[in-house]
Amino acid sequence: MAENCAIRVKNVSKIYKLYNRNADRVIDALGLSRKKVYREHHALQNMSFDIHRGECVGIIGTNGAGKSTILKIITGVLSPTEGEVEIDGRISALLELGAGFNQEYTGIENIYLNGTMMGFSKSEIDAKMDDILSFADIGEFVHQPVKTYSSGMFVRLAFAVAINIDPEILIVDEALSVGDAFFQAKCYKKFDDFKKQGKTILFVSHDLSAISRYCDHAILLNKGSMLAEGSPKDMIDLYKKVLVNQADTKAIKEGTESVHSSTSDQNLTGQEHSEDSWMSHFTINPEVNEYGDGTAHIIDFAVEDEKGMLTTTLMKGSRFKIKSKVLFDKQVYDPIFTYTIKNTMGVAITGTNTMYEKQDVGEVSQGDVYVATFEQEMNLQGGEYLLSISCTGYEYGEFRVFHRLYDVINLTVVSDKDTVGYYDMNSTTTVTKV
Repeated sequence: MAENCAIRVKNVSKIYKLYNRNADRVIDALGLSRKKVYREHHALQNMSFDIHRGECVGIIGTNGAGKSTILKIITGVLSPTEGEVEIDGRISALLELGAGFNQEYTGIENIYLNGTMMGFSKSEIDAKMDDILSFADIGEFVHQPVKTYSSGMFVRLAFAVAINIDPEILIVDEALSVGDAFFQAKCYKKFDDFKKQGKTILFVSHDLSAISRYCDHAILLNKGSMLAEGSPKDMIDLYKKVLVNQADTKAIKEGTESVHSSTSDQNLTGQEHSEDSWMSHFTINPEVNEYGDGTAHIIDFAVEDEKGMLTTTLMKGSRFKIKSKVLFDKQVYDPIFTYTIKNTMGVAITGTNTMYEKQDVGEVSQGDVYVATFEQEMNLQGGEYLLSISCTGYEYGEFRVFHRLYDVINLTVVSDKDTVGYYDMNSTTTVTKV
């Protein structure tokens, strides 16, 4: 294994045998049948990737993509049917709520149990006990059997044990979704500390903002295979296409389609725009992530400042408009017009749509053109942002993306006063002597 490689997954497959009857399981185990009495389910198929030392890597994918299975194989909970995994470093894993905990033991007893399973002596666990208890912050409940814990208390203790034993590799599978906001903030602060110490983190989450914010690299799984890997932003954009069946997964896996490529019938960056169109005044992102099912197409869009000028530079505190002009190629009912503003790391900061704003459009005929206008005040901090727009809707109860343009243009916010965080709450501040 390469010197800077912490985890190497090489041609790993996991196949489960599915039986229709328990009797078939016994027959197969005893070899009493010449024919197959089971169906094969390929949870993982020939998966390979490397995770380098000091990286924070996110794994994303739909339910059933194989995320938890590959983590369990990496940590030794499961054995692969084929392939191998190489690990260089001590692993601490939090795969699921309370994994490895004895329900009858107290919190303290489970700390010693888990620490011993990880290879620590009693004296080493004693030395870390104060840090574990402080991080878990469950008070006197630590002396009660864990079967009496709430789910939040359970995950606090489990995560406190996993993260305070000084691992070289930390593996977390969705556990943070159980804790409250304060606990999650504390965990992510610990993630930052680990990254600064050069430790390796492997992180599975459905929280795409967390993946974008904390991960250096991301791996996208789909139906038991690794579809692609790259920057968190690229993988999140591709994942969103997978969710709405707008990604050519076969072409991506074969390397014949870029994760940046457009799949729309009309390519925005390749269109000839008339001089009087709004979009002709903007520099369009050459790697705009564009796709849709062809029901409608965004044929023009604009950003206007408070004076009605087309611009991508906006003053903090000013009013501005976002417009999108959409041509409908099919008859639909109640299409939804949207916009989202993200930071340069790909984290969605704000946005809205006509459904949220209770602006029902009603029935739209083939050939109709509609313009959606969103007017609001710019309260984001000074900096660079990315604008995404789309037209979506529901057909027979199923969500559909008609046309979507991710990160189509950049927005620059100019500010002479920034506050903490992403946006300004426009506080009125007074200080008086008493």
